[in-house]
Amino acid sequence: MKGEPFHSPQKPFGGDEDYLWSPDSKNILYVTKKASGTAYAISTNTDIFSYELATGKTTNLTEYNKGYDTSPTFSDEGQLAWLQMKRDGYESDKNDIIVRIKGKDINLTKDWDGTVNSFIWANDSEKIYFVAPVLGTVQIFEIAIPTSSESTIKSPRKITNGQFDVHGIIGQVGEKLAVLRRDMNHASEIYSVDITSGSMAQLSSVNDKVYANTNLGKVEKRMTKTTDGKDLLSWVIYPPDFDSSKKYPTLLYCQGGPQGALSQFYSFRWNFQLMAANGYIIIAPNRRGMPGYGVEWNEQISKDYGGQNMDDYLSAIDDISKEDYVDNNRLGCVGASYGGYSAFYLAGKHEGRFKSFISHDGIFDWRSMYGTTEEVFFPNWDLGGAFWDKSNKAAQKAYTEFNPTTYVDQWDTPMLIIQGGKDYRVPIGQGLAAFQAAQLKGIKSKLVFFPEENHWVLNNQNSLVWQREFYKWLKETL
Repeated sequence: MKGEPFHSPQKPFGGDEDYLWSPDSKNILYVTKKASGTAYAISTNTDIFSYELATGKTTNLTEYNKGYDTSPTFSDEGQLAWLQMKRDGYESDKNDIIVRIKGKDINLTKDWDGTVNSFIWANDSEKIYFVAPVLGTVQIFEIAIPTSSESTIKSPRKITNGQFDVHGIIGQVGEKLAVLRRDMNHASEIYSVDITSGSMAQLSSVNDKVYANTNLGKVEKRMTKTTDGKDLLSWVIYPPDFDSSKKYPTLLYCQGGPQGALSQFYSFRWNFQLMAANGYIIIAPNRRGMPGYGVEWNEQISKDYGGQNMDDYLSAIDDISKEDYVDNNRLGCVGASYGGYSAFYLAGKHEGRFKSFISHDGIFDWRSMYGTTEEVFFPNWDLGGAFWDKSNKAAQKAYTEFNPTTYVDQWDTPMLIIQGGKDYRVPIGQGLAAFQAAQLKGIKSKLVFFPEENHWVLNNQNSLVWQREFYKWLKETL
């Protein structure tokens, strides 16, 4: 890439999955977005390029596709497969597995109603194993490779089933896969999976001694009817030694993304067990916009940020609030990124439900966000376009009706605001403006500012500060 001002691996999330040798060692394949300036800011059109070492010639292998092309991988027999999204500018588009068969590209998952996280080739090169979100979890699937471009494509077979996430496939040994598995009670460990039966055996036990001395709370599914009659799955996390005869403060957790799966993930910061251990029940709804419930459910949220998914949130908290063990006078709402936006938005729309809000790197003002975020393609797609386009009804609705600033006059609830100084996704002005609004309105509010952190808190010491401030705030307000 000498002389080419383009990033490979991609910024900011790319890694060694963005480049690889060809099996004959004559070429290097790499992923990049060969655009600059405005074109770079509004596009997700990465391509897979092949560089021939002998001649120095570069060939674009996916020029025809206008969305993301990522994760090129060769089978042991030299067949190429990769992940592909169709639409330019849509970072959460359906992610499909493409395989090149005798010069023709075949979409293996085109007719499958889901989205792929990652994949590996089977050792025999006749199948691909992939992981994908499904019903609040992440499971392993298997799909056969057609023998020709005219062959019928078989539907994927789900291999595993259970209340956990398989969030990475390490490799295949015989008739078993080595994988990474986690759930809301347990950090990642290595498991083996029987490919035929889906049965699993734990191979590593790094944290067993810790868990042996830790009283963990129960995690269970709760189903709720939404305002439009759909089934909404929520994860409910109960405090250790939960006693249904007592009343507990309860937190509505709002997921970021907005189109990321709310699965059985394990986080060292947004850790539901730690929240539960501090005496809180947590309800985490798989509201509209999340993968694992079909493409339609996943895509509904785009251009409807303040619409059905907000109703889903309130349906979930209202449903669990009917339980005698939930203290309706001590309900809180917490979230980061889109979850932080949700907290800001609901602060003006919750009709007295909540007694406390926590927003981490949340969007407060869409107009300012549009002018400062480094991912311009994101508001272009999800809001519908620029705020100055008066002829764009979807965008105008997003910048007014779905803008948290529209409802600040109705803010009356304590609010903790957390902001990273090097957050270029949701820049610093969002948190500062929200804090200033709360202060000027005389609302109990606090700003926790991390000058050196970005959209996440990555420094260990800062993470401890984050936890301390989070629980101190909840103690004061709930």
